[in-house]
Amino acid sequence: MPIGGDAPIAVQSMTKTDTRDASATVRQIRELEERGCEIIRLAVPDKRAAESLAAIRRSVSTPLIADIHFDYRLALSAMEAGIDGLRLNPGNIRDSEHISKVVAVAKQRSVPIRIGVNAGSIPADYRPGTSLAQRMVQLAMDQIRLLEDMDFGLIKVSLKAFDVAATVRAYRMIAKKTPYPLHLGITEAGLPWAGAIRSAVGMGILLNEGIGDTIRVSLSSHPRDEVSAAYEILKSLDLRERGPTLVSCPSCGRSEADVVALAEAVNERLQNMDKPVKIAVMGCVVNGPGEARDADVGIACGKGRGVIFRKGEVVATVTEDNYLEALMAEVARIA
Repeated sequence: MPIGGDAPIAVQSMTKTDTRDASATVRQIRELEERGCEIIRLAVPDKRAAESLAAIRRSVSTPLIADIHFDYRLALSAMEAGIDGLRLNPGNIRDSEHISKVVAVAKQRSVPIRIGVNAGSIPADYRPGTSLAQRMVQLAMDQIRLLEDMDFGLIKVSLKAFDVAATVRAYRMIAKKTPYPLHLGITEAGLPWAGAIRSAVGMGILLNEGIGDTIRVSLSSHPRDEVSAAYEILKSLDLRERGPTLVSCPSCGRSEADVVALAEAVNERLQNMDKPVKIAVMGCVVNGPGEARDADVGIACGKGRGVIFRKGEVVATVTEDNYLEALMAEVARIA
């Protein structure tokens, strides 16, 4: 999985199962694979979790990253199990001798290390009096220099905070200081609706400026939702094309059909589709096709009847009881 340079921006997520339960974790990884997740991180809190990694690694094909905090020996065990990457938080592993042991094995096995700075775990005595963004950047740069001094260059960097403005400032700063790939995220963004908005604002600003090589949307929800939100962010900026894009009318007093319910039903049917098709659900027969003329296929709903259109041109008329099935049949044909 290439990261950085001209490679497509990769979509990541993280399992929310107990890694010690290998079968449950494998099931969730496969759910994420179906949704299009390209890199998956697993929490490794203890020795038992590390011991499960070998079985998990054998069972799936997606690159796996071990998330390590506090105990460097878990990183060594994870690499022995065949993990593809490491995430180390410099706020939690501060002994350079321990880091050097991890780096020696990572170098031998060509395992990339992400320096994952999290605003919530920066040591309280680290550069007091400076801004959060400055502290995050400086802590990452300290760790970068440490790894470089050990002749290690397979490095990725992330600077995550809940504060969107601080996160944006931090990434802008470090993008000028280092050439290493940057993993974007707004940490602990919240429940799906608010968290997706917060993530889209923060990451959207940076991605639109050309900053960022991988992204993860952190939501208090099933990780499938994180992957879907990530692709929507990338699609909105024309950075990736994966899966369908749904254009839907907000509905108003002119609507003579339940456009919202229809759009929700269409969206549910599209969840595991991976073809980049644009579908429109509109509430006005007169304006619908024109307003969604860029859609590959769509429906404009009227009173008891609606029209199916393709690229803005009407191709069929259907009754209200057949709106969903007729539209999905047309989607299947063009997909």
